[in-house]
Amino acid sequence: MLTYSFKRVVQLLVTVLGVVTLVFFTMRLIPGDPISAMAGDNLSGAALDRMRSQMGLNDPLLVQYLAYLARLAVLDFGNTVTTKLPIIDLIVGALPITVSIAVGTIILTVAIAIPLGTLAAYMAHKGNRVLDNVITGVAMVLDLMPPFWTSLVCLLIFSLTLGWFPASGTVTIDDPVTLLRRVALPVLVLSMAQVATLARITRTAVLEVLNEDYVRTARSMGWSELRVLFRHALKNSALPIVTVIGLSFGNLLNGTVIVEFIFTLPGIGNLLVGGMNSRDYQMVQTLIVFYAMIFVVINFATDLIYRVFDPRVQF
Repeated sequence: MLTYSFKRVVQLLVTVLGVVTLVFFTMRLIPGDPISAMAGDNLSGAALDRMRSQMGLNDPLLVQYLAYLARLAVLDFGNTVTTKLPIIDLIVGALPITVSIAVGTIILTVAIAIPLGTLAAYMAHKGNRVLDNVITGVAMVLDLMPPFWTSLVCLLIFSLTLGWFPASGTVTIDDPVTLLRRVALPVLVLSMAQVATLARITRTAVLEVLNEDYVRTARSMGWSELRVLFRHALKNSALPIVTVIGLSFGNLLNGTVIVEFIFTLPGIGNLLVGGMNSRDYQMVQTLIVFYAMIFVVINFATDLIYRVFDPRVQF
């Protein structure tokens, strides 16, 4: 396990370096002058040159790249161009909101999707196709609804019509009740698509193992169907389910950008949208790298969990 973890850490560092390099040079390939775009008509001539020099954009590209890597190595993300505030402070302030949405979505998704998928597989195995078709059909419908559309519908119904959840207002991690009410709808919206995907994967994975010999052996020993289903069938179907959960976390990062903007939540996604609207070159670049690093770390954690469920997994 130690050797496996070491190899995965080395691969993670190489992947992070590749992502950082790709983001850095992609940002430089975008047509136009980022400083002129950020300054608009407010600055010209020497003022623009001074601003480029302050940001190191007059240096050779290789020098900029090495300086960027050196700053990242000590978690120095620099300051925003528009407000001059340290970007790391903005990320730390916004991260609890985004993490609350992501973790809440994963918990709700797992709590609903895995039992539903397992039940659908059991019903299909027993020849009862009605409930199986209903669960599968509802999952497909939920999967087809885009988050921006379900966000607007939930906002209209639960906030503006019924008044159950606030549509706007301040929210901080120090006020858990308000935080819970503000993130409830975003969590519900993001969970819909995740539940649909995870339930279908769980159904397929569990259905495949229900005909295995060890499942029949467990039944012949007189164990209850629930014990056979959840202790043997579900456990041995865990690898594809864990894979989908890991990938879902990555998709959630994209989803949080949409729901945070629609529900006016001050998370990382809203920070990214604000950076793009204000043409804050430094902010956008840093947040894209930050999102990519989170995705890589989640995939690394998923690979480690593989070994927990199946020690035969080799690097």
